[in-house]
Amino acid sequence: MAEVIKRSKPMSVNPLKASSSLGASLAFLGMRRAIPMLHGSQGCTAFGKVFFVRHFREPIPLQTTAMDHVSTVMNSDENVIDGLATICEKNHPDLIGLPTTGLSETQGTDILRLVREFRATHPQFDSISIVPVNTPDYVGSLESGFALAVTAIIDTLVAATNHVGRRHRQVNILANASLTPGDIETIKEWCEAFGLRPVVLPDLGDSLDGHLIEADNTPLTLGGAPREEIAAMGESIATLVIGASLDAAADLLRARTHVPDYRFDHLMGLDACDRFTMTLSEISGVAVPARLERQRAQLQDAMVDAHFMTGFLRVAVAGEPDLLAGMDALLHGCGAELVAAATPINSRVLAGLSCRQVHLGDLQDLERAARSENAQLVIGSAHAAQSAERLHIPLLRAGFPIYDRLGCHSRPWVGYRAARTALFDIANLVLEHHHDTPAHRSLFWTGGPREREVSLTAS
Repeated sequence: MAEVIKRSKPMSVNPLKASSSLGASLAFLGMRRAIPMLHGSQGCTAFGKVFFVRHFREPIPLQTTAMDHVSTVMNSDENVIDGLATICEKNHPDLIGLPTTGLSETQGTDILRLVREFRATHPQFDSISIVPVNTPDYVGSLESGFALAVTAIIDTLVAATNHVGRRHRQVNILANASLTPGDIETIKEWCEAFGLRPVVLPDLGDSLDGHLIEADNTPLTLGGAPREEIAAMGESIATLVIGASLDAAADLLRARTHVPDYRFDHLMGLDACDRFTMTLSEISGVAVPARLERQRAQLQDAMVDAHFMTGFLRVAVAGEPDLLAGMDALLHGCGAELVAAATPINSRVLAGLSCRQVHLGDLQDLERAARSENAQLVIGSAHAAQSAERLHIPLLRAGFPIYDRLGCHSRPWVGYRAARTALFDIANLVLEHHHDTPAHRSLFWTGGPREREVSLTAS
């Protein structure tokens, strides 16, 4: 059982945390014809938009209430009401996400009251769903803000019902913040292999997968989970919850709909994939398809092939708790050791990690722990590149944000095939940086191959 070490520094050095406002916005980007509007200053939204654009390499619809110094001191209620009215008139979205920021939370804004006032003064926009959520960026992180937004979406869109199983092949998927668009696509295909129809909340695999459109631009999200499908989650036969961060959202959905749920902390590594596969087989009543059996056998073969590189490999990982738990399971399954870990917030999954200590802190904490534990590999976002360089060990990029490589945002990590790919990547990084034994140089040889060739020609 890992010991969770709380931070004692008065400041962050090379920060690991992304704000909860950013996480909530990411969740809203997984809804169809939606737009998040952050209640805060223009800088808060612009900074978050830069992160999203650099990570996903896609245009990101993001709006702001544009609080300035006057509205910050006096009152910012009109910013919210006028902003909602403007978006409704110009863009006609299906859903507007309304997360707060540190500025509006410090001011004491009652975001729920403002939505009620907007409804009272603008009844012509009653068909547009508005989802307010309190996400001060000085509390929590991207993962917790994402989870709060998912809970708020369920609270707003899913009514109390008792129609379990009316759609007898439909299953709900609650997807956490650590899942990439590629992960979402993998999970969909996984469910469809058993004849099930997945409804994913939020569906980043349909909105941020990098597809082209005929229109030059759009002010709303393209793809994502339709509002009507989320409202009908109470008619599914089961809910599959992926990530411990979504426990509160899962509790609310089950209380509202009475749909039974199955919870998974992650879907990384052989054991987790086996459990998810058998759960799908149990829900659907369908035997495991032959192609999944083959993918499992391929992963096992890869574990045998790579065990010389991954066995007893000492790894340091930085990331959100759900991602950290999945990476720990993946590494443990291939014989590697998690010797250093850093995460921005606490979570119930941290106590079950295989490493001795988990630091609630920043990338400097990870770097120090990795150096003291003689780590041989770092796994983290692009922000961990400098730490890996100073440690003189390779970096496997995972998490958010990754802006110095193409395609990482859509890379799958869950499932048998993704685990096999990750295993090969780890093994190849070890091979590329395996320079423990220096090349032998004879005491009687003073020149290189070129000098020897020249001397022989002259003679």
